[in-house]
Parts: sequence; C-alpha cells; structure tokens
Amino acid sequence: MRPLLCLLFAASGLAVGPASLESDVEILLHNDLLEAESSLANSGVILLDDKTWTEGSQACETLGESLWGSPPSTPADITADLEYLLYRGDYGSQQRFWISPTNNNSRTIDLEGTIATADGNSRFPVLCTQTAPYSTEDYQNTSSPYQVTVHANNESLTGFRDHVTFRFIGVRFATEQQRWTYPVPYTGTGGNLSVLEYGSNCHRDARGNEENCLILNIWTPYLPTHPEKKKLKPVAFWIHGGAFTGGSPNDAYYDGGNLASRGDVVVVGISYRLGTLGFLALNDGKTNGNFGLADQVAALDWVRQNIEAFGGDPDRITIFGQSAGAASVRALLASPKAKGKFARAIMQSNLGGLAYGTTYSQYYTIDEEMQVAGEPILEETNCTVAESPVDCLRNYTASAITALDTTARYLVVDGTYLTSPELDLSPSTDTPHVPVMMGIMRDDGAAFIDYPSAGENISTFLTENDLPASVLTTGLFPNAAGPNATLDIFNTSARIGTDSMFRCIDEATGYAGVTNHIFPEVYFYEFNRSYELASQDPNGHVCYAPATTAYPHGDPSLEYYKCHSGDLYYMFGNLRRLNQPFRDEYELPFEQYVLDSWASFIRTGSPTPDLALLQARGYANTSRVVQESGAWRPLKEGDYSLRRFQWPPYQAPFDEVEQCTALNLSLSYYVMQQPLLS
Repeated sequence: MRPLLCLLFAASGLAVGPASLESDVEILLHNDLLEAESSLANSGVILLDDKTWTEGSQACETLGESLWGSPPSTPADITADLEYLLYRGDYGSQQRFWISPTNNNSRTIDLEGTIATADGNSRFPVLCTQTAPYSTEDYQNTSSPYQVTVHANNESLTGFRDHVTFRFIGVRFATEQQRWTYPVPYTGTGGNLSVLEYGSNCHRDARGNEENCLILNIWTPYLPTHPEKKKLKPVAFWIHGGAFTGGSPNDAYYDGGNLASRGDVVVVGISYRLGTLGFLALNDGKTNGNFGLADQVAALDWVRQNIEAFGGDPDRITIFGQSAGAASVRALLASPKAKGKFARAIMQSNLGGLAYGTTYSQYYTIDEEMQVAGEPILEETNCTVAESPVDCLRNYTASAITALDTTARYLVVDGTYLTSPELDLSPSTDTPHVPVMMGIMRDDGAAFIDYPSAGENISTFLTENDLPASVLTTGLFPNAAGPNATLDIFNTSARIGTDSMFRCIDEATGYAGVTNHIFPEVYFYEFNRSYELASQDPNGHVCYAPATTAYPHGDPSLEYYKCHSGDLYYMFGNLRRLNQPFRDEYELPFEQYVLDSWASFIRTGSPTPDLALLQARGYANTSRVVQESGAWRPLKEGDYSLRRFQWPPYQAPFDEVEQCTALNLSLSYYVMQQPLLS
C-alpha cells in the first residue's frame, strides 16, 4: 500500500477549490450504469454558483473545463441532471444556467431543457463540462488539472476530481502518541497537504513510523464555499470488517465513489487499529483495551467537526459496517462515548450468539480477556515478570507483535468506551433511539466452519466447530440426503452455523428493538443472491454460483451458498469498477436496487427509495422494482418480516424461528433478559 503523503505544495499556489472559485462546486452525473462506458456515462456536468457569462467561462477554464453544451452535446444528455435539480427544489423550473456560446452569443439552458440567448452581464448558475476520467483499482489521474483544495481541520487539503466524485484519500484524523493509548485528535498546523494517495494500512504492515495509521478517505459529489445547512448531504460513515485483525478502508471493494455519486451522499471510510495493537487489554489498571473502538469514536468526532467542508451534514451521519464493522456499529450503539454522534445505524452480517461469533456481541471483562489473550501474549514475549508488562511489549516492533501466536481482537468492558457486557436492549435502556437497518447473508456461517473430513460423522464435526450437536435430536436440522455424505454434513452444519452465529442473534436484536421500543424503526433483510469477493474462496468454491454453458461466469438462479461478504460489491456498486463480469441480465438491476436501498436509508432513514427521486434521476430499473415489489416494511409487533434480496426482491417472514428457539437464541432472547448493570 502506498504511504500517506503529507507534501507541502509548491510556491506556485494551491489547486483550485470552492474558495478560489468563490462558488460551491458540485458534480452532477446520471450514474445509472455504475461507471459503464455509454452515452449517458459522459453526461456529467459541474455546477457552479451565479456568475456573469465571462466569470462563468473563466471559472470553467480554471477547473480545466469549458462551458457545457458544445456539439455534439444536446439537452437530452443532461435531462436527468436538470430534473434532479428540480426535484431537490434547489431552483424553480424557469431557472437558467450558463452554457457554451454559439456564434459569439452567450446562451443559457433552463431546467426544462430550453436553450436561449441571454445578456452576458446577467448572473446565472454555471454548467461546466466534466471530463475527468474514471478512477479504477489500478489507475487514478491525480494530475493538477483535476486537483481540488478545501480548507478543513486548520489545513488546506488537496484531493482530486474523477468522473464520479471528489476524492480526498489518506486524511489523518488522529494520532497514537504511544502504543496502547487512546488516540489524540489531529489538528492541522495551517499547512497545505496532499491527500491524493492511500494512507498507511493498520493491517499487519505497521512498522516503525508507519504504525500511525489513523486515516480516513472521503468521497463527495459536492464542495461548498460557505456551507448552508439545507444544501449539506447525509454522511455514510463506513467501518470495515476483517475480524478486528484485518481489512482497510483502502480495500478496492470499499471504494465509495459510486455510492456517493448515485446516492447523493458523502461517504467516509475509516481506519482503526487492529488485532493486538488495537485491542490488547491488561489487568494493570491502565491498559484497558478498546483502542481500535476509541479510534472509531475519534474518527466520528473528526467527521462531525470537519465534514461540512466536504459537503456533509454532521447531524445526519449513518454509521454502517459489515462483519467486524457491524460488531463495531453495535458497540458504538452501546458506547457512552459515541452517544449523540450519529443519526442512523446499519449492521451487515453482525456476529454473535454461539461458537466463534459470541465475542462480537458479548464483551469480555478485562480479566477474561487476560486469560484468553493477555497472558499468552505476555508469556510468549517473556513480559510476564516485567515491572511494566506494557512497556516490555512496547520494546517489540509492531510487526513482531502482529506475528505472535495469540492475537487480542476482543472488545472488552473497559469502563469508558464500553460499560456493559453487551448492547442493552432492555425496556429501560438508554441505547440511542435511532433507525436501524440490519440483516444477514442467507449462508453467512458457511465460511466460518471447516470442511468435514471424509468419513467424519456430523456430531463430531459440529463439536469440533463449537456448535451444539444436541440440536440434531430436535429434528429441526435434518441431515441433508445427497449423493455426497461429506457435503451433506457440511450443508447441515453450515445451516446450524449460520443460525448460531448470525441469524438468531440478529433477529432477536431486531425483535427486542421493536418490542422494547428502543429503535423507532428496524428494517431487516436477508440476501439470497450474492457475489463473493474475488479475494475469497472458502471451502472449495461453494460460495460461487455454478458455471454452465449458458452462464460461463455462474448462474445465480441455481443453488449455491450466499456467503459472508457477498453483499459488498452490490451495496458499493463496484462490480464494473473492479472488472467483475455480469453473470446474468439481472446483475445490474440488482446492484442498482441494493445501492439505492442503502442510499435511501442513509438519506431518509427508510430503505425504500422515493419514486419521485428515482424518476427524476432516470433510475428506471429501481423505480420498476419498487413499484412491483412494494415498500420494504419495518419490523412491527405482529409483523416480523424481512426483505429478501434476490431478483425480484420481496417481503417474507423471519426464517428459522423454531430453530433459533432450539439453539436457546429465541426471538425473545433479549426481551426476557433483565436490565444490564453498568
């Protein structure tokens, strides 16, 4: 991974930005095909504030662009952009915008697409061309014509514009003054910094001065010159997964450009310390753990204080994450340090319940963590008898710590960031009263169990994977009866694993959130269509749709495991960006619908996209499926149903309710518990 750049710009001056242009700057793009090359893919424009014709022309040139409208461009190319401005209520239908001249006559276009000449001394908003190229995993053009500077956190930050959004990559939000201490907010020194390249990775490459890895990435379609509350956009605050030991906001499938552009939101991806460097807790009275969680809170604080400069509304932040990122969202819901700092929450494939999943939703005491991780780490490093064990550990390099046989990856009750052993879902809770969206992959647990050996019996296999073999006698998990006995054992065990580690605890969370009137709305989903990450190949390719002659890249209509992380390409809209082939004719409509549902929740607290918005933006596929499948209903007493994400999507009752009861993880699991003591 390329290191974080903190370079002082040359004396020739800073890159262009809202301040130098004396204007808000917004990229409008009909991003319906999610970065595909087509006639519509080149329909983007840059919108500037009121100027005379000459001022507007010069401002476009300063951006390395020109006034929009030179042939072969036609009003039809930007119809969706203009209709969206009208839908947002930014302008009346007769509002005129400067475009390119013809025969030396200055021209305007209104929101109905009518072109007319106008006096060049009049003041109208300006439409510039938008010729910046797309960014890909392997290519991004950060050269000076596309650089853009904003002032935030007491420094000038220079990112760049691509075809989809403005990108500010590798922005520092905090520093770690000493290993295993809480983060210190980073405040700029008044200088000019380049944030054009990804910062240091917190995962296993922390060495020497690179150990300070607390950075974030920002994707935004809008940069204001003087932020106005009504124009600021909702913020999507992404927390990556990776078992609290791996992952990075720099991972290519987390690129937030398409979600920001198509969803009209500001996307922020954050880093946090991982593994033992982020979660070690010792019973020394000072090394209390949860340093990675503290990093997340520090990133939230930075965003709340600075996101207006990037067009985001600090009062409309949605925290969202997948896997360990979902566990982080759950922990932030439980943390007194995060209270009041976000408006909505999304938990994707949160772990909990039994076996490996337990500690993601139930938190160790420090003494318990010492037994599981702290003491083995001290013994392996010969720091057990040191006068100060933590100082002894600090003598080791970060790479030596991450290479130890034991990893501390556990959230703990530290008394500051977490004060209870789990999220309080009792009726007397002070858990934040915010809308929640949550759900699972149909077969989330399939990647979290081993594959059985030939001849192994299912009871032994379940026990080896810390799953309760006793549930087999209930008849609720009948052994599969196919031609491959080993695969049959895996099939049944994957179902038990999914229920034990994902489905039951998450359904019980949603049920308690509604029954105990904790969350104003809870929207639950299950993915029954997935696209496994190219980097993952668990248990012999079982998570990939089988290929056929007609569908060489896989036929999603056939049976296959819908595994952990199989939602990520879709909700970020990055299949095409990462050169993943479309497997059938429904791949793009499904991707559009998933992204639009996430963006709708981030914008409004409801995941059902507004039909008027879809019509204005020309998002016909999502508009059609919303009309045909109806609204995604929130959980309500007497109606505990989920949205099944397949094509077409539909509403269905909660699955496996009886099975969860047999696992002692019933819907009422939290409802029956006594209030938690802090």
